[in-house]
Amino acid sequence: MASTLPWELLHTFLSVLREGSLSGAARGLGLTQPTVGRHVAALEAVLAQPLFTRSPTGLLPTEAALALRGHAEQMEAAAAALQRAASSGAHGEVSGTVRVTASEVIGVEVLAGIVAELRERHPGLVLELALSNQLQDLLRREADIAVRMTPPEQGQLIARRVGAIELGWFAHPDYLDRHGRPATLAELRGHTLIGFDTMTPFIRAAAKRLTGIGRDNFALRCDSDLAQLALIRAGAGIGFCQVALARRAPALERLLPEQFGWPLETWIAMHEDLRQSAPCRAVFDALVDGLTRHVGA
Repeated sequence: MASTLPWELLHTFLSVLREGSLSGAARGLGLTQPTVGRHVAALEAVLAQPLFTRSPTGLLPTEAALALRGHAEQMEAAAAALQRAASSGAHGEVSGTVRVTASEVIGVEVLAGIVAELRERHPGLVLELALSNQLQDLLRREADIAVRMTPPEQGQLIARRVGAIELGWFAHPDYLDRHGRPATLAELRGHTLIGFDTMTPFIRAAAKRLTGIGRDNFALRCDSDLAQLALIRAGAGIGFCQVALARRAPALERLLPEQFGWPLETWIAMHEDLRQSAPCRAVFDALVDGLTRHVGA
């Protein structure tokens, strides 16, 4: 095996793995299909083992490819972080690329306004928003800064608590006018409830707050918090919503506030190696300020 693996080959390998075909990877990479095929063949030759097998539905990864994937993705994240660091402005200039990860609903409903203000103040900033309910690993530099709903536990992170974002049961008044307003948590089970589809570690840890209401009680199931919010706003049923977001148009009505409240501790975190980066500091401070205002809204 060669002493080093060319990143170009691993980059192509990841694209083929994700697309499931040489043609799909070629389109995504801006290469020709024969070039992608040569990259895969070259990597297989270096590793002395096959990485894909052909099937009627496309290319299937071998066990060797699946074992290689995590390492290749770490290299991909490190390469992206290096590129972002190289793009940062010199001598304290607030310019360059900063990658921020947050949940979908925070990204769309809250960060959009913060980003708009940031770009007005620092037009040299390029912001990448990785919006997902899956945690991005800051130590692996999958993102530079994260908005987290749990306290960061990794020692190499700088973290600032901005407060607790409270969730409650909410519905559109139109839905409640049609179906009535539950007076107790037990009466919720007689309504169209909107909630999660997949049990995640976060949901499992929070299950005790749901007072016996689980997946089987949800008539409308979706793991996208944005989709859940849209369903609530459309009057489709009763679901979880941030108190601050419920005040926006269309205004939602909170149900049973004395019986149910779910405070989500909210933190901004970044890798300690970025403390000297002017663009990262500017974005970090703006997120702390903007989310502190959101929590207090």
